[in-house]
Amino acid sequence: MKSLIKNTARDALLYFLLCLATFLMLRMIVEYYPLNDHTGFLKFKQDYISNKVWRTCFYIHVFISLFVLMAGFVQFSPSILKRQPRLHRLVGRFYAGNILFVNFPVAMVMAIYANGGLPGKTAFFILDCLWFFFTLKAVIDIQKGNILSHKKYMIRSYALTLSAISLRTWKIILTNTTHIDIPTIYIMDAWLGFVPNLLLAELLIRRKTLSWLSFKPDIVGN
Repeated sequence: MKSLIKNTARDALLYFLLCLATFLMLRMIVEYYPLNDHTGFLKFKQDYISNKVWRTCFYIHVFISLFVLMAGFVQFSPSILKRQPRLHRLVGRFYAGNILFVNFPVAMVMAIYANGGLPGKTAFFILDCLWFFFTLKAVIDIQKGNILSHKKYMIRSYALTLSAISLRTWKIILTNTTHIDIPTIYIMDAWLGFVPNLLLAELLIRRKTLSWLSFKPDIVGN
């Protein structure tokens, strides 16, 4: 009984943090609406504003990423997973399709123009490729009926989706608590934005911390 309460409380805390992260991302995105080229992150990318390809990819990535983050409300909700498997599948298809066919290509363009020189660009390139691979693997696994593996790769995929939040968080921390020069901060932020997320995801998976992993609903099908 104590173990059940402990696991439930842990799941509730993680889900609360997930909701909070999505809300904070929404607040950041509101800054860019209507299309404002002189606010937030764009204040540091004025050299690329005239590049129509980069600018288009940026706005697509920013606005559509919100819906990917919000998908977590459904995909990682035990109650919805249990009671609304069709909704779970529908949102899952949207989540995967969004990453594989929209966010992956536009994020790759942004990686090419990323701050931090070659180290920074490399970090974002790796992040984007892992995001694509984990998501694709999750899709393939569920199509084959490998539910446990599907869940594990979805956790990894979503850990990288949350880099949208952690990237901004680390930048604020490094900028306000250190005297490191800005170019170096960009490099550090590029790696800190997703590596700790993946390490935490692996810890949760290997320790079977989430009771969500052991739940086996009928989520395979049309």
